[in-house]
Amino acid sequence: MVSAGCTTGGPGRDFAPIRTEFGLPEDFPSAALVEAEQALEQVRGGPRRDATDLPLVTIDPPGSKDLDQAVLVQRRGTGFRVHYAIADLGAFVLPGGALDQEVRRRGQTMYLPDGTVPLHPTVLSEGAASLLPEQVRPAVLWTVDCDAQGEVERYELGRALVRSTARLDYESVQASLLAGTPHPSIEQLPELGRLRRAMAAERGAVELQLPEQQITPFGDGEWTLTVRLRADVEAWNAEVSLLTGMCAAQIMISARVGVLRTLPTADPEAVANLHRVASATGVDWPRDASPAHVLAGLDPDRPESLALYVAATRLLRGAGYTAFDGTEPAVTSHAGVGAPYAHVTAPLRRLVDRFGTECCLAVTGGAEVPEWVRAALPELPGLMSASDLLAGKVERACLDQAEAWVLADRVGEEFDAVVLRAEATGGEVFVAQPPVMARCAGEGLPEGERIRVRLVEADVGRRKVSFDRVGGKEQK
Repeated sequence: MVSAGCTTGGPGRDFAPIRTEFGLPEDFPSAALVEAEQALEQVRGGPRRDATDLPLVTIDPPGSKDLDQAVLVQRRGTGFRVHYAIADLGAFVLPGGALDQEVRRRGQTMYLPDGTVPLHPTVLSEGAASLLPEQVRPAVLWTVDCDAQGEVERYELGRALVRSTARLDYESVQASLLAGTPHPSIEQLPELGRLRRAMAAERGAVELQLPEQQITPFGDGEWTLTVRLRADVEAWNAEVSLLTGMCAAQIMISARVGVLRTLPTADPEAVANLHRVASATGVDWPRDASPAHVLAGLDPDRPESLALYVAATRLLRGAGYTAFDGTEPAVTSHAGVGAPYAHVTAPLRRLVDRFGTECCLAVTGGAEVPEWVRAALPELPGLMSASDLLAGKVERACLDQAEAWVLADRVGEEFDAVVLRAEATGGEVFVAQPPVMARCAGEGLPEGERIRVRLVEADVGRRKVSFDRVGGKEQK
């Protein structure tokens, strides 16, 4: 879902300079491509359950081809049964081979507005390994039973053959739910999703509903900068992924071997700062309420909520990966999730998921974790942290470039803005039309309030945008 009031950049612009600046690869080494082609002829992984009778569906952004997950949510008495099929990259990637080495170097898929830099060759990521509709595919099938409150009662997983029956997108699914005509495979998703989201707040999970800027092509060589609004179905679908990742974490912790996504408890100073912003913006913070409950109760359309979300990003600093083998890790929990958690649901797009999945398959199958997996565990945290850092820089550079493009001919104009963060001589503001986050000069900027700003710089070459505050009083 995208907000109205889009703004476009000029013609003939692309993101090639950013690809060059960050050294993003243009293609795969020939040896890796040969291995990918050979993998199409001999799928690895041993015997598989035939689960092609399950009416699984995928839910992704429109046009997506790298489909990692397919879901089916059913009623089971008063509770629920979730079938969650995950693309099985272990079936295609030869451990220690040229392709394995290349995907370790890449770490994850990089998403740029003018095309992706995939983790795996597209013959796999958009073809033989992707859970495309009406295609029989190797997968790792999780089955999770939940009670009437959404609590996990039991789970199992194994290698299977699956067939997705439909490729759905968030906007059409949301529309069908509102119309009362949901796809039968996900008719129970809203109820389970709401239950799991309520449980997340009780666990202390932190969710930030900051405006998601999106760059999309428009016309011949032009770009549109919009705010993408998150549909409810995205949150509910994400809860299924989180549910699976939490089960995976428990499997690995119990076996004392694996790799977790971890985040330490928030620094007390970060919590104190959140209290300060809430007080300054007039947001009520009930006695004994956790940050998770306060954030969950905010209206994302209100300006003070945006300031609190930005302040709450400090609660999530320090995320990383913890690998362990033979001993229980010192840190097991992810404070943002409110529970132990592992990445296992996006192996087409993220390196670590393949290894976490292999650990879970071995442990639940009563087998030893493969030696090639154990040998890789110590290096995975470093590889993933490096690729996460690079992905963040690439995303920010693309947004900075698009913001400079759409504002290049508007220097001197005034805009309405919301103050996201204030410092001694300036801060950060969000301009809704066009949707831009940038620095703003001015003393005493009122966090969480609307002000008027003037664009003073939109440097396309340096990818830099900045504003000055107009006047000295906030706009009510």
